[in-house]
Amino acid sequence: MDYLQLNRANWDSRVPIHVGSDFYDVEGFKAGRSPLRSFEVAEVGQVAGRRLAHLQCHLGLDALAWARLGAEVTGLDFSEAAIAQARAIADECGIPARFVTADVYDAPRALGETYDIVYTGIGALVWLPDLTRWAETVAALLKPGGFLYLAEFHPFTDLLDDETGTTVTHDYFDRGPHVWEWPYTYTGDEVLEHQTSVQFRHTLGDVVSAVAAAGLRVEFLREHGQTYFPRFASLVESGGEYRFPEGRPRFPLIYSLRAAAGSGPRPAADRPA
Repeated sequence: MDYLQLNRANWDSRVPIHVGSDFYDVEGFKAGRSPLRSFEVAEVGQVAGRRLAHLQCHLGLDALAWARLGAEVTGLDFSEAAIAQARAIADECGIPARFVTADVYDAPRALGETYDIVYTGIGALVWLPDLTRWAETVAALLKPGGFLYLAEFHPFTDLLDDETGTTVTHDYFDRGPHVWEWPYTYTGDEVLEHQTSVQFRHTLGDVVSAVAAAGLRVEFLREHGQTYFPRFASLVESGGEYRFPEGRPRFPLIYSLRAAAGSGPRPAADRPA
């Protein structure tokens, strides 16, 4: 099974649907809307004048939002269709940014540069089979003193039933691969041309252990009680965020992690030539 080929075809077919969707609201972005979550902006801190790489950037909206805040941005994605859209949006908005088509594991070679910040946004890690190699890739991209910032769906949410979020229906340690045949993407009911995707689950321990093994120092791991789509039918929406209603027990829906590179040599794996 070639997970990369299947997933690339699946994401290539999502691109035109996502560009026209209310979920991504590309026209709103062009008018000045930022897709970044408020906790991300606060936790990353000042980016003006800093070099930032966004791995698995899709349409590039988050990357370009960091550029609007003053970062010197490079976005990378394995979908040429997505990168073409990212470049077009950047050009139309007059935002300076670099976008490169490559698999995330090839990022050090494809980018050939190092960065102050490596950013990975929500919904990225599920597409990667090997977190150890991913973390080594991140470490190879970071300048000494730079940091990784990751915001991601909490793996606990994958355990529970979709309706109430109260019943454990899945195995937390079933890492996959999980092959899905699904005609739609998450933005609506338009039918995808390529409907097969391959996903991989990672525990919170998997993520932290991979980051630490790559030589990065974890500065914080924070868990958040909100998400940004109706993951469970029992969630209530307010101001674009979805939370459990008052009075019921809660659990984390998203987590964020920041980890700093040291001043020593970077891991040998995937160093830029």
